[in-house]
Amino acid sequence: MSMNTYGHVFRVTTWGESHGPALGATVDGCPPGVPLTAPAIQQWLDKRRPGQNKNTTQRNEPDAVEILSGVFEDVTTGTPIQLMIRNTDQRSKDYGDIAQTFRPGHADITYHQKYGLRDYRGGGRSSARETAARVAAGGVARAALDRLVPGVQIKGYMVQMGEKRIDRSRFDWDAIDGNDFWCPDPGVVQEWEEYLQWLRKDDHNSVGAMIEVVARGVPAGLGAPVYGKLDTDLAAAMMSINAVKGVEIGEGMAAAGLTGRDNADEIFMGENGPEYSSNHSGGILGGISTGQEIVVRFAVKPTSSILSPRKSIRMDGTPTEVVTKGRHDPCVGIRAVPVGEAMMASVLLDHLLLDRAQTGGARGQIGNSAPNPSR
Repeated sequence: MSMNTYGHVFRVTTWGESHGPALGATVDGCPPGVPLTAPAIQQWLDKRRPGQNKNTTQRNEPDAVEILSGVFEDVTTGTPIQLMIRNTDQRSKDYGDIAQTFRPGHADITYHQKYGLRDYRGGGRSSARETAARVAAGGVARAALDRLVPGVQIKGYMVQMGEKRIDRSRFDWDAIDGNDFWCPDPGVVQEWEEYLQWLRKDDHNSVGAMIEVVARGVPAGLGAPVYGKLDTDLAAAMMSINAVKGVEIGEGMAAAGLTGRDNADEIFMGENGPEYSSNHSGGILGGISTGQEIVVRFAVKPTSSILSPRKSIRMDGTPTEVVTKGRHDPCVGIRAVPVGEAMMASVLLDHLLLDRAQTGGARGQIGNSAPNPSR
């Protein structure tokens, strides 16, 4: 049974390993007639690409995407789109010392327990390198969303690194693309950078992060009750990203500390339809989008590959200490930002296509406002 595919109508299968010759994605279910070129996808891969600054891994991969099928004369044909990204800067010799050793915090031991073998060269499929294929597929999803629902915006950013958090009173949407951390609070960037450099160079350690992804302009009505909820699929998509250990929608875990009066987003009638006093729901009620901003947050654990020795065992069960060599992110959450954006785009397109199939885009009328037009 294959577990390398996600999506219902817009379906993505990723393939390849961290130290193999290439990796990529097969994208099926993209509507025909969507303008799509390699440079259009490449802009998103460039956000995730390693080796761009001193705060990420120094593995130098161009991550140049190639479109092998499904596009003719720069538009999609409706047939499967094959995307390939060649690996060019593997250093598999860095992993020779741990071929018979399980690295603490990695999937080495569980892969071996399940399959009886593992690719020790950078973790194979369990490596965060796999996410490059998701970002490429997300580029296809973004292109289709632009065609079907113009105006949808998807933006991710870091709101926390270790114990260090942004000050939301200084939130600047325009600052996100202007620093290495995709941080919306310019006031913390220098502190974060100094801390991360100390952690990597002096403490030989790593740190976790919290990423927030927001989608604006999403129409009301995407998602379905019970087992087809939009937030169910969003949570699963984010949770499937390597190193993610927790996901929140809207208020998330903090909702447990609220009263019903505080948590309920009051509804008013506006000129163009319903409006809300707040967005504790994260733009989703009963599994269906409200038309507000969709807000998803996910926690990324610290990179397990560190130069500090950690106790473990070998394949034969004998004890050992592990120091993981190679080139690794001191905070893998930084490059998880474009991955979260890609997964948001893929899930939103998938649910848009599901909705078109079920309802044809029809909407219930509220007041004198016209229902949301069919896409």
